[in-house]
Amino acid sequence: MEILQINKLSIGYGKGKRAKIVHEKLDAKMYAGELVCLLGENGTGKSTLIRTICGFQPALDGEASMLGKNLLQQSEKDLAKMAAVVLTDRVIVPNATVEELVGLGRSPYTGTFGILNDEDKQIVHTSIEKCGILHKKKERLANLSDGEKQKAFIAKALAQDTKIIILDEPTAFLDMPARVEIMQLLRQIASQSGKSVLMSTHDLDLALQMADKLWLLSAQKALLTGTPEDLLLKNEFQSIFQNRGIEFDNKTGLFRVGYDYNMEIPVKGHGFEYVLLRRAFARNGIKTIRKKDEDSQWLEVCRNGKLSFKYFQNGECIGQEESIEDVLALTLKL
Repeated sequence: MEILQINKLSIGYGKGKRAKIVHEKLDAKMYAGELVCLLGENGTGKSTLIRTICGFQPALDGEASMLGKNLLQQSEKDLAKMAAVVLTDRVIVPNATVEELVGLGRSPYTGTFGILNDEDKQIVHTSIEKCGILHKKKERLANLSDGEKQKAFIAKALAQDTKIIILDEPTAFLDMPARVEIMQLLRQIASQSGKSVLMSTHDLDLALQMADKLWLLSAQKALLTGTPEDLLLKNEFQSIFQNRGIEFDNKTGLFRVGYDYNMEIPVKGHGFEYVLLRRAFARNGIKTIRKKDEDSQWLEVCRNGKLSFKYFQNGECIGQEESIEDVLALTLKL
């Protein structure tokens, strides 16, 4: 079932002739139960697109609709019943407990005084439990780690009970284990609850592994959408992310640093040891090339019970080291 659609959407700042257009005529769709990651370099308008969809800033043209209703024309209260939002610059009340924060997610449904009934309290409890922080229910936010705080805000979004959850950089400022946990949590929410999850992120490697769809935003192209695998097959990442001395390796789905080489050396070998050797050499301006039969001098990665790196000249071993550090030092002397 289609949940979110943006149609000919133009985003930016200002009005009329003074308007600054960041992007125009953007088109995309989201379906129930999908985790969609919005990717792009800094300054390409990811946060602007997120804030426009959420109604926090006006669109310059076009529309964003959910279940046939234009999100850009909804009241704040109606919008809060349609989309739950977690922004990077979230407001934290240090003295509030996790339970109190998550309880605020029920505010679109409570009365003027925000009093929770038994049903509201059960939803709050379940939301905290689903985010894996039930043991922190009575803990103050100030005492939580950054990862636990983010889980608390996701629980608040869950308690809001909307069809879609929208997050702006939810893994920013988190270490790798916490980033993986948050992505796994959002993946679980999308697949098990049927909610749609849209998040902007810089974690390309995690997005490639866990997102159902990707939205690629760049300064040069219109919004590109599709599964990670289809976008890889079309080489779309190379044109968007390849600049400033880095390149996207389409085969591995990882970034590679562009090095300046001042020498090259034939190497005979394979496997993990060879990969690590090649990386260490590249960092020091040495390009490794595969050994050819006609090469008279080469380096060989040997694994006969014990790892060693041997230098050969005219078929004879002229040097041997047992660590990459030592073989690198030897190579630089030659």
